[in-house]
Amino acid sequence: MTPVPVTPSARRRGRPSRVLVYAALTVALAATLIPFVWMFLGSVKTEAELRQRPPTWWPQTFTWDNFTAWFGRLDIGTFFVNSVVVAAFTVLGTLVFCSLVGYALAKLDFPGKRVVFTLVLVTLMVPGVVTFVPLFVVVSKLGMVSTYPALILPFLAGPLGVFLMRQFIKDIPDSLIEAARIDGAGELRIFLRVVMPLCGPALATLAILTFLGSWNNFLWPLVVAQSEDMYTLPVALSLYSVGQNSTNYGVLLAGSVLIITPVLLLFVALQRYFIQGIAATGIK
Repeated sequence: MTPVPVTPSARRRGRPSRVLVYAALTVALAATLIPFVWMFLGSVKTEAELRQRPPTWWPQTFTWDNFTAWFGRLDIGTFFVNSVVVAAFTVLGTLVFCSLVGYALAKLDFPGKRVVFTLVLVTLMVPGVVTFVPLFVVVSKLGMVSTYPALILPFLAGPLGVFLMRQFIKDIPDSLIEAARIDGAGELRIFLRVVMPLCGPALATLAILTFLGSWNNFLWPLVVAQSEDMYTLPVALSLYSVGQNSTNYGVLLAGSVLIITPVLLLFVALQRYFIQGIAATGIK
């Protein structure tokens, strides 16, 4: 088919619409970045400057006292270790279990397969607050309150991860799996040697989503972590940024910077795989 040539007049007509698109994207980008810029600049301001009216964008006096408070009297090391342990084991467990279930739903035939997948889709539509109280009762009855298993186990093999991995693995050619079976490979070996090496984008996407959800999780750790030595960063941020009479906004903003930095670094490191995984699985 012969391509239709683009005339100069058509190019000129398309320029205004392109300018409008770029302008809209610029405004959207600015609206997204302004809160982050305010957070970073506010974290190095004094408390008096943060409360003054009218507010200032650029700090009049730079101070690191807000960060010093976290690394000194608030002992951020304990909270940081707790968040890292919970997020790391949640991500690893989610990648393993969601990949296994996704592979079974995508490539294996067994009785009740469609029913199981339907249940996964139904679970996606159930709000987390609905299962919050029953889940806490189960954890309490098992004696796991204020422990790492209580913070990790309820979030392994989530329905979103199962759905994402199932959609990605489904697109892997069946001929590769059949060839491995003909060569005598078992299902576990096929899963580890054939399927998993092809799931890099989906695994990166699931890792980022899981890490973000676990790292920012607040309500569940607030209820389950009933001792200070088990607090995660979001819980510590909410409890220790409040003074005797009012909120200490400088400490609050500094803590927010410390919480968001690992997430930004992880996304920058895996953004290429994240975009590929989103495109491949069709998640909107």
